[in-house]
Amino acid sequence: MKISALYIYPVKSLGGISLTNSDVEERGLKYDRRWVLVDENNTFITQRKHPQMAFFDVAITPGGLRIHNRRTKDELTISFTAETSDRQEIEIWDDTVEVVRVSDAADAWFTKQLGFTSHLFHQPDDSVRPTEAKYNVTGDEHVSMADGHPILVISEESLNDLNTRLESPVEMLRFRPNIVISGSEAYGEDGLREISVGTVEMYGVKLCARCVLTTIDPVTAEKGREPLKTLMSYRREDTKIYFGKDFVVHKEGEITVGDEIQLV
Repeated sequence: MKISALYIYPVKSLGGISLTNSDVEERGLKYDRRWVLVDENNTFITQRKHPQMAFFDVAITPGGLRIHNRRTKDELTISFTAETSDRQEIEIWDDTVEVVRVSDAADAWFTKQLGFTSHLFHQPDDSVRPTEAKYNVTGDEHVSMADGHPILVISEESLNDLNTRLESPVEMLRFRPNIVISGSEAYGEDGLREISVGTVEMYGVKLCARCVLTTIDPVTAEKGREPLKTLMSYRREDTKIYFGKDFVVHKEGEITVGDEIQLV
């Protein structure tokens, strides 16, 4: 098995970035989900409720992030560090995360683009969000503002198998993985536990339960019933539908597309 693609999603629920290599930190790939948008109630927002967020592309520049709205053609550039000292606590699912508001300009830009009051926050390095205790291995694992765990792994073979069951194939970005692997059998990632890749060591802790976000086309922002409808027919356990596997990081380092995955 080897890495065939790498992705990060710097602003939670906005567009992803394809990489050839990445530093891997304990909380995930560098820059992944370190920024989040919240509404006037300080509730984090995603494509689940606001599918128009799919229109925002994100790029890494030498000085920070460049965010482009494909629908309006407007752009915003922000630095890697927040311009304010406005620290607040927000809720990400069942967790409380300390974040810093990025800038007045970013708030105004997103409010205009989305059509409702919005604030952009950044998770600084000193803000630690532990992962869910029942899935911990060492007890020291933590995560950015991803839904639950630092890294999501999906194999090309799993997507290929799913697409043979669909009338219209879907792309990998529907599932927002961090690491795409090839060379396994379909759903081979389900059985991965402790692995090393590049200079990084990771531990697979749970299968990833999927939600309606996977039914939103990342290009058009249109919402349908697939692929959840089909996944439900053969990847459902109890009330959850699984596709991909969540990993925690036990040794930081660097990974590159083409790196082989070693079983420990």
